[in-house]
Amino acid sequence: MPATRYDLIVAGAGPSGLALLDALARVGLGDAQVLLVDRERRRGDDRTWCFWEIEPGPFDHLVAHRWPALDVHGPSADAPGRRLDIAPYTYKMIRGGDFFAATDAWLAGRPQVERRVGEVQQVRSEGERAVAIIDGERVEAPWAFDATRIPMESVDGYHLLLQHFLGWDITTPDDRFHPGVATFMDFRVPQRGGTCFVYVLPTSPREALVEYTVFSPSVWPQEAYEAELRTYLADVRGIDAFEVGRVEIGVIPMTDRPFPARYGDRVVTIGTAGGQTKASTGYTFRRVVRHAQALAEALARTGTPHLPARWRRHDWMDGVLLRALATGRQDGAAFFSRLLERNPPARVLAFLDEDTSLAQEVALMTSVDVPLFTRVGVEVTWRRWSARRRQATP
Repeated sequence: MPATRYDLIVAGAGPSGLALLDALARVGLGDAQVLLVDRERRRGDDRTWCFWEIEPGPFDHLVAHRWPALDVHGPSADAPGRRLDIAPYTYKMIRGGDFFAATDAWLAGRPQVERRVGEVQQVRSEGERAVAIIDGERVEAPWAFDATRIPMESVDGYHLLLQHFLGWDITTPDDRFHPGVATFMDFRVPQRGGTCFVYVLPTSPREALVEYTVFSPSVWPQEAYEAELRTYLADVRGIDAFEVGRVEIGVIPMTDRPFPARYGDRVVTIGTAGGQTKASTGYTFRRVVRHAQALAEALARTGTPHLPARWRRHDWMDGVLLRALATGRQDGAAFFSRLLERNPPARVLAFLDEDTSLAQEVALMTSVDVPLFTRVGVEVTWRRWSARRRQATP
């Protein structure tokens, strides 16, 4: 039986795949015959994406709330927190339920996009075509975009931590929150085997998403996060009475390992599978959107979605921080608190977005433990070079 053919195959109907379809429409490729496939229809409201922007992005109409200021609290319970005016940035939140409902409605008006629920067993390049095997069926297209292969294992010469979290949407019986200020990082919690903090995203004086987050090698039982959240709310916030609504729980890989930009010539990786999760923070959404736009523009301009390879110094800096955290030589709470306290907030956010110049990055680095990070930087370079030599040795 001949294979079914499309113009494009998109494997994975999460934010990266849906952002790519949106970007293709924006550059004039919205009439392409596309197969969008995933193992499930994503309709849940079990996740939230946060990011910061200066100008409105393509999904700005889905932003549920935005904050012009952020609070940061160091690990000392006695030290006052710091309120950051993050202009020209705005911190934004998109709820998964809103995102998927809107994209479902958008796709309903585009019959050229075929949605399929199925198991993506393989996506590979074969000559001038991409081939996907879905529930045993072969489909083909000139190009495929794959968000399904997310490596979670460590790699020789690199580091892997997990960002794992549990969040509650809570409602209090009286006013407890400032809806114009989000808590970006609150380290006034015990540091249990990793970097632990809470962020608080208030949407009204009585409603907020409160999320307990850990950077460590392994995940915890769900009841452990819940116990820490209750302790934080009672002991740090003085909130004993509240109702829990929506719950979100998840795990994000934080790794400096290289991710393949493509498999063969015809399969391009996107999303976390394409290295779009920031290794040192776990932020993904805005990086996914920017990557999707770059791929769509390249395809429209040149007929190929291949982006030029370049050395990214930020990947190396992420690796340095991950090694310092993974080896226990840098306390995560102290590092992030110091970085945010000793630098202009907008510069830190630009740095985390990889939008800073080398001179700005040097200025940022002088605010942390320079001798430590110099030593760790040498180690990271040596480990990567040694790993490449071992891999090259027959």
